[in-house]
Amino acid sequence: MPEDQNTIEPFTVQASVLKYAAMSLKKFLPYFIQGVAAGLMLGIVVLLLDATDLFRPTQVVEIKESQHPVADAPAVGPVSYAAAVEAAAPAVVNIYTTKIISRRSHPFFDDPLFRRFFGDPRLPRERRQTSLGSGVIVSEEGFVLTNNHVIDGSDEILVALADGRTVRAEIVGTDPETDLAVLKIRLRDLPSITMGHSEQLRVGDVVLAIGNPFGVGQTVTQGIVSATGRSHLGISTFENFIQTDAAINPGNSGGALINAHGELIGINTAIYSRSGGSQGIGFAIPVSLVKNVMAQIIEHGEAIRGWLGVEIQSLTPDLAESFGLEGIRGIIIAGVLRGGPADRAGLQAGDIITHINDQPLDDATTALNLIAQTPPGQTIALEVIRNGQRFTLKAAVGKRPGRRRS
Repeated sequence: MPEDQNTIEPFTVQASVLKYAAMSLKKFLPYFIQGVAAGLMLGIVVLLLDATDLFRPTQVVEIKESQHPVADAPAVGPVSYAAAVEAAAPAVVNIYTTKIISRRSHPFFDDPLFRRFFGDPRLPRERRQTSLGSGVIVSEEGFVLTNNHVIDGSDEILVALADGRTVRAEIVGTDPETDLAVLKIRLRDLPSITMGHSEQLRVGDVVLAIGNPFGVGQTVTQGIVSATGRSHLGISTFENFIQTDAAINPGNSGGALINAHGELIGINTAIYSRSGGSQGIGFAIPVSLVKNVMAQIIEHGEAIRGWLGVEIQSLTPDLAESFGLEGIRGIIIAGVLRGGPADRAGLQAGDIITHINDQPLDDATTALNLIAQTPPGQTIALEVIRNGQRFTLKAAVGKRPGRRRS
């Protein structure tokens, strides 16, 4: 049987397929190689980035965590300060003062024609001015602490106790430079307050103010110690106030600032206010200062302080730079009283004092307090800079002249 001319042998078909596959592979091989190369490069980049992260320093955030277990926390806070108030309130008194003010008649009444028909009305006319404040009984002997401005210039002082008794008071002595005054009342079975330790006060301690605000009667307000050692307020010469947000209003002056145990830690003195009412900024004289002044008034009738007879001002950084004394702190002698203790010691206007008895001076207030606390007659050492030269002077402290009551 003759072979069909259209029949193809199997070998011939396989050869054709292989030849076609080879040609296709040759055509697509460059694209395949490019894809593989791109994949390899991408993999290398990723590996390099991961390696960089491995060597990059880790940022650590430090926080402080409480070291006290929750179980140690109190279940409830203080719910009442009634015990503290019961201990202190009986010794807090209301003070009512009366001042007689004389006013002369109008000059119109000097006319002779007017006097001819209406008589002579030129005699002085008097009126009574009353005010109120608070005070604290500090001993069973009847000594009462209050502010000087509460009783200043008064002709009559009436003290009303919390138990309803009233009595006239006499002035033992005053100290306008700390705004303190000591009164004496004569009654039996007087309550007295317990003195605390104001030097141990911390910002945040709970305090209570007791007094007679606006004359409504004895009132208690509560707050915390906002700051200690406040000065440069212009309230008095010697300032070292406790600042509190316990509400203090007109009439609270001279009243007690007590701690949570009912102990006296300050005498309420002043408020910072734009409206005349409490705005959460009140000031009290610390009991550490009160006790010293009170003891001197009771013993001597006045507060006795040291004095040099100089006018001083703080050495500010700008002034120090102008004198070529950058970084130096102290005070500048602005004036020297002729014949006073400083003058006799050789101090001159323009001198700069950096230390008193080896204690550095931060400002004029520090210097004033150090001098005032030195007993009269005692000698102090002053480190002085004059015309760039440093030397030490010895000065015998005198007695600070008192300020009389008006």
